[in-house]
Amino acid sequence: MRDRDGLFEIEPTGKKQPQGRPAAVSKTFRAFDPHQVLLLPPSMDDWLPEDHLARFVADLVDEALDLSPILADYTEKRGYPPYDPRLMVRLLIYGYTTGVRSSRAITRKCVDDVAFRFLAADQAPDFRSIARFRRRHLDALAGLFLQSLHLTRKLDMVKMGRVALGGTKLEASASKHKAMSYGRLIGKEEQIEAEIATLETTARSLLDDAEAVATAEDARFGVDGKEADLPAELDRREKRLGRLQAARAQIEAEAADKARAHAEDKERRRQERAGTSYERAVTEAGEQAAAKARPKPKAQANFTDPDSRIMKNSDGAYIQAYNAQAVVDEKHQVITAADITTNASDALNYTPMLDQSAQNTGTHPQQALVDAGYCSETNLEAAQERQLACGTVTFIATGRLGHDEQVPPAPRGRIPINATLKERMARRLRTKPGKAAYRRRKAIVEPVFGQIMTCQNGRQLLLRGEDGARGEWRLLAACHNFRKAFRHAGTAGLAAAIA
Repeated sequence: MRDRDGLFEIEPTGKKQPQGRPAAVSKTFRAFDPHQVLLLPPSMDDWLPEDHLARFVADLVDEALDLSPILADYTEKRGYPPYDPRLMVRLLIYGYTTGVRSSRAITRKCVDDVAFRFLAADQAPDFRSIARFRRRHLDALAGLFLQSLHLTRKLDMVKMGRVALGGTKLEASASKHKAMSYGRLIGKEEQIEAEIATLETTARSLLDDAEAVATAEDARFGVDGKEADLPAELDRREKRLGRLQAARAQIEAEAADKARAHAEDKERRRQERAGTSYERAVTEAGEQAAAKARPKPKAQANFTDPDSRIMKNSDGAYIQAYNAQAVVDEKHQVITAADITTNASDALNYTPMLDQSAQNTGTHPQQALVDAGYCSETNLEAAQERQLACGTVTFIATGRLGHDEQVPPAPRGRIPINATLKERMARRLRTKPGKAAYRRRKAIVEPVFGQIMTCQNGRQLLLRGEDGARGEWRLLAACHNFRKAFRHAGTAGLAAAIA
């Protein structure tokens, strides 16, 4: 076959077959053209199904949440317009609900993930903008926890009939290898002080020589006004010494505060037994104990996150962590109180957490289930007073059984008059109602921690400092409650609740 002019031979051509497919296949496929240009802009409303979590988050932020604390912070009219706070809150809530918490990961999702693109209206904020927004408005974002609790109460998800109190260790954004004990700090300080003294002597000698040379050169060439710089090595060691001294001061201050609190509590109890009340004597006892306090040699401070502490987690490993506390309602596993402490022991959180739960909900629970980590003489007394004051019956485990120890039978008859508070609590837990009630503790609070660790990727905190850790933990708790509300009512239920 020749071309039109008859100059060249042209082989006959037929219909091309798709690469990798046999030529004999006579099947009609759906139209597929990767290079097709859209004639009309796509509607983002068609990207997701009606019952998707992203739609719930969008309606939640636009219609239900009060963002006035965030909006009130924007008072400067000058400068380039920032991203809309609704957009940023949408991304953070959805990210913290689905386990995408890193600002860099959220930015990537705004390009790759349809749900994030839907929430961001096809925008992609820079990760620095997301990180700065989260840090700047952390208190307001932590305040979303109360709003999540109020929403779940509107949806009739919180009954406050039975609650469970528990704690878990969250890894801090710091390595335990960046911590140093008090005993080692003192030795390191002395070593660096000696090195600084040596460097200062060397630097002084060098400066004297440089000054003599400069004086001779100035006499010959004139003065240029330049001064000799302090050696960089000396400056580095001085900064390091400053960090060590700050860590040492922190450990000493913590030891003094602990001794002061213990002495004041001891003096106050002594006065109560004696029937007297002298607040000045309590203060003096605390000040004397604080002045005599000395830190333990193994007391540690971390240079990356000074507020975090070495704690033992549930696996028996020692990690740099914070102690996260939560009170959970039984009906739908809604968190009613959330807080962070730097003390590895749970015993100090019994009263503050139940008080916070009652303040957040306006109601005291009928029963409170607490594990053995909260068992102490102080908490047993507080539980007795709480039952008399507001009717909350507390079930506190009094301790684990030994390897060969058997569960004693349920007691019968009257409680002995001389029984201690711990014996009375152990007796309450051995009764049928006590066993049935305490058996529910694991099914109420432990799954919540598991859901936050797995579904929300909340095992490690991203923000440093006690305030940062507390704000992020409460944001995680708020997103947990939002997820529960979505599972319970969906978008339609949310619309009915805010109507």
